[in-house]
Amino acid sequence: MNNDQWWLAALGRTIVWARLRELDAGTAEVLDSDGNTLSYDSPDTARAALMDAEFAALDGMDAEDAADRGFALDELVVPYAEDDDRLRALMVQTLPRAH
Repeated sequence: MNNDQWWLAALGRTIVWARLRELDAGTAEVLDSDGNTLSYDSPDTARAALMDAEFAALDGMDAEDAADRGFALDELVVPYAEDDDRLRALMVQTLPRAH
């Protein structure tokens, strides 16, 4: 069974998503916003790479964390598609202007 975690980076009102997938073998893959699947020897290594790229885990993000990044949590919609090819087009989202 795969364990997916969503990570994001904010560039103004643009949200760039990454999906970290922990695999049964103890390794991990990250689907990046370009649709590339990057392989890592462990989930910890994948998380470190995401943090180095200034991504933050959606799980555990609170309203203050979101506000610090320029958006509200309720504005976020985690990308969903039937397969990774379709998902690629949804990995960068531009949020409407804040009121």
